[in-house]
Amino acid sequence: MRTLLLFCLALCFSLSGFAQKKQPVTTAAPKPVFEENLFNALEWRCIGPFRGGRSAAVTGVPGKPNLFYFGGTGGGIWRTTDGGRSWENISDGFFGGSIGAIEVAPSDHNVLYAGGGEVTVRGNVSYGSGMWRSTDAGQSWSAAGLKNSRHIPRIRVHPNNPDLVYAAVLGDLFKPSEERGVYRSKDGGKTWERILFVNADAGAVDLCMDPTNPRILYASTWRIRRTPYSLSSGGAGSCLWKSTDSGDTWTEITRNEGLPQKDTIGIVGVTVSPANPQRVWAIVEAENGGVFRSDDGGKKWARLNEDRSLRQRAWYYTRIYADTEDEDKVYVVNVAYHVSKDGGKTFTAKYAPHGDHHDLWIAPEDSRRMIMGDDGGAQVSYDGGDTWSTYHNQPTAQFYRVTTDDAFPYRIYVAQQDNSTLRIRHRTEGATIDESDWEPTAGGESGHIAIDPADNDIVYGGSYHGYLTRVDHRRKTSRSVNVWPEDNMGHGAEDARYRFQWNFPIFFSPHDPKKLYAASNHLHVTTDAGQSWQTISPDLTTNDKERQKSSGGPITQDNTSVEYYCTIFAACESPYEPGLLWTGSDDGLVHVSRDGGASWANVTPPAMPKWCMVNSVEPDPFRKGGMYVAATSYKSGDYRPYLFHTADYGQSWRAIVNGIDPGHFTRVLRADPKRAGLLYCGTEEGMYITFDDGANWQPFQLNLPVVPITDLTVKNDNLIVATQGRSIWMLDDLTVLHQLKGGNTGKDVSPVSADAYVPDERPAGAEFENRRHQSSWRGDGAFLPEGEAGGKRYGTTGCVGCFGRSGPYFFKPK
Repeated sequence: MRTLLLFCLALCFSLSGFAQKKQPVTTAAPKPVFEENLFNALEWRCIGPFRGGRSAAVTGVPGKPNLFYFGGTGGGIWRTTDGGRSWENISDGFFGGSIGAIEVAPSDHNVLYAGGGEVTVRGNVSYGSGMWRSTDAGQSWSAAGLKNSRHIPRIRVHPNNPDLVYAAVLGDLFKPSEERGVYRSKDGGKTWERILFVNADAGAVDLCMDPTNPRILYASTWRIRRTPYSLSSGGAGSCLWKSTDSGDTWTEITRNEGLPQKDTIGIVGVTVSPANPQRVWAIVEAENGGVFRSDDGGKKWARLNEDRSLRQRAWYYTRIYADTEDEDKVYVVNVAYHVSKDGGKTFTAKYAPHGDHHDLWIAPEDSRRMIMGDDGGAQVSYDGGDTWSTYHNQPTAQFYRVTTDDAFPYRIYVAQQDNSTLRIRHRTEGATIDESDWEPTAGGESGHIAIDPADNDIVYGGSYHGYLTRVDHRRKTSRSVNVWPEDNMGHGAEDARYRFQWNFPIFFSPHDPKKLYAASNHLHVTTDAGQSWQTISPDLTTNDKERQKSSGGPITQDNTSVEYYCTIFAACESPYEPGLLWTGSDDGLVHVSRDGGASWANVTPPAMPKWCMVNSVEPDPFRKGGMYVAATSYKSGDYRPYLFHTADYGQSWRAIVNGIDPGHFTRVLRADPKRAGLLYCGTEEGMYITFDDGANWQPFQLNLPVVPITDLTVKNDNLIVATQGRSIWMLDDLTVLHQLKGGNTGKDVSPVSADAYVPDERPAGAEFENRRHQSSWRGDGAFLPEGEAGGKRYGTTGCVGCFGRSGPYFFKPK
């Protein structure tokens, strides 16, 4: 038995080491306090849910009916070889993050190109890491240039030359950028030339090639800008283009006969019919926009359809696709996807299994075979869209916040982008965690969740515009408990009574189980389950009226409270000191109250940039008056990390970012409650850890995919990670980190404790048992939840491969 245990542990180390070797090389950092080989036996474990998140890049392979690929917005590249019945990630170990485009070379199906950065430029949009190329159908990848492109929405490959490739580069969404436009490579991505550039504010968003003549290209450029408080789509540089010489020269056709002549132009989608290459369609965001068609290669146009349902929230959709066999059939994707059989005059709305459709690929040899990308991932159809494969087999969910309850086994609570909130068990008695182990809970896709500490079956969840619900799972009831009875959907923030961000904080007092807080631009509290609310703070933001206006211009307004600004974005009450309240705003202010909200002080770190978003606040477990702040300014085009610590209630602060890549902006910091100075940080491109209170950070990826980290929480010596595109991951036992001593050499490490790990000899009268739930042996035959008085735990950290399951493993009396 002892031999078997040693074998399992060796296998765990081996698997973890292999995963680590595949990780891409990171920027040189200071020498780590502890070398990673002291703790790289730890493995991140994905617990799902296997319920797809947003995809805006899909493709199939001509002549291979079961082979498809999709790119997740945060989740990397995925492949199915069985028509969507199952999916595997093929980019892990090479690159990750958000994918904007994926293309298979028509003349060599082993050659794949992927472009980073989603085109779905919503409030939580993520950028990518340039172009990537595979020559072995995705078994391996190499970087292929355009590293600073940020967003690549389209890739096109010459039908006869796999090395001749075009990329539409949208560029930086948050500031002017010279790296925009259409690029061409003649050597498979080794070198690139920019062949179309409009200006530093307008990038290329769509690109198509005449299927019968690859010299003819159509492209659209788009002026798009996001700020922390606004979205603007359209203006100078938003144009439609055509080239007849493989991209050497371009002619603007935006104002050709039949297209809008004076309107401000926004985003434009364009497609060419393979059945009749003179037939070109465009869908145009403009006051007099709609679906236009040309039957002479773009010289003259006619508006055939102006239905708003085809172009609602134009910045989020606006893509059009020609059927590969029928010249009169054309598709438009939006909340629904729309099909026209009369050349674009009339459309019928249809749905794949999930709404909010973003990309479509239609097989050239069989137009009934297609793959759809939407806010639920990717789905495959073989009958022209009558039936589709499931998206409940893709662990690509995007989450905003994560928290837990005190059940056993405890449950993890998250809100999935464009889906429901969930509570999901962190362990089960079965071999997997599946749909039977999770259920919807309170709130909407974007909100914080707070669990009643006195009754974990009562849950509060937030959503848009301050909407707050209370769900009683035991009684199966739900009711609204809004702070203020106002719904501003579609309206700007300028005259809202309270400005609630769509991701507004809600949390219980750790000292009073009846006290629930909610944050707008003020802090509110209830002690009667939301039946009444008290406002206990002044406006804790800059209250800058110039940043509280309707968003979405100059053509299409869009207000869902994502761009509501001058709001409290993070808040908490210290678990270590009653009445000590902290708030951080999305416009760069930190406030503290030491008397339960009766008075407040502005204690903003002087080194924090103006208008910076405070994304998380974390009380210091080991210092009275201590606080950690994680902030970001990426929506102002500043991608640097911002982490601060105070030990004196905010009177002084120190920056603690040494060792974090200067391009990895920071979203969240959490402190380990058992070891002073042990901190965890989630960034846009992965995890970091510090053992010396932020003096030196080092990567903490291990086998975790490269993915944006949106939130972290520590529970029962577990570290739980919410990601933007790869669902939930966790480390099952942090005690190995607690026991590290000394530093750098790794020679001074605390001895293994019998209370934490398998002892050299089994306890008398015990036998080995594989138990997935974290329990403790009390010595008299009973099992207790870990940490309960008298409990004694004998087990290893989780070991994938041991008996085909994840640990811990425990002894129990015979």
